[in-house]
Amino acid sequence: MLRVLNQGFDNSKALEEKATATLAGGIMQHGYQCGMIWGAALAAGAEAYRLSGSGSEAETRAVKASQQLVDTFRTQNEHINCLEITDIDETSSTLKMVTFFLFKGGTIGCFRMAAKFAPQAYKEIEETLSEEISVFPTQPVSCASLLAKKMGFSEEHQVMAAGLAGGIGLSGGACGALGAAIWLKGVQSNLESGEKFEFNNPATLEAMEKFLEVSDYEFECSDIVGRKFKNVEDHADYIACGGCSKILDQLAN
Repeated sequence: MLRVLNQGFDNSKALEEKATATLAGGIMQHGYQCGMIWGAALAAGAEAYRLSGSGSEAETRAVKASQQLVDTFRTQNEHINCLEITDIDETSSTLKMVTFFLFKGGTIGCFRMAAKFAPQAYKEIEETLSEEISVFPTQPVSCASLLAKKMGFSEEHQVMAAGLAGGIGLSGGACGALGAAIWLKGVQSNLESGEKFEFNNPATLEAMEKFLEVSDYEFECSDIVGRKFKNVEDHADYIACGGCSKILDQLAN
């Protein structure tokens, strides 16, 4: 989805697009938010950076666009989590996966979902990023952006990751910082042309293990924090006051 939308905005990024493979199946096949949502949120961040550069404005716009993307995906598909859509996750047997994707037409179904979501996602990103916003919170705006900064990534990568905040667009789902870490580890791998990124890559597995240790084995943002964030300002205040600092520091190392 990141590649499709990037091409639509004439903003292709081969390495970053390839690295989103680790988000498929709801973060390394764990069944959380559909990989299409992760990819679309990253595309919103890429376009926000192209239009607004770095900083609070771009990150705020990326988060707001991601909120709309989550709402659109839920409206189209009823659920946002891969497990709820496919009944498949990393614990599923090979037979169950083969049955779903080959015999039950799961692959075709996912392609149809993508074909339906992509044009609406493009529209939502374009419209949201063009909206008037008079006040922006001070940085840090996004936990995922702050993590990218701590990991030494560029300002563009920081804005790309912004919309993952609060479990993607503040929806409270699987931790956006975790998704950002796994994606950025994929970017760091600098894969050769044609080479595939494997879920069992040591760097991503290590990031997952670090996260689970410090999050008390909770995946979802709303469970870790104990609530959902009301808006961008609420999330920015939480991060500015040191919220999730242990998770960010652990993932950044």
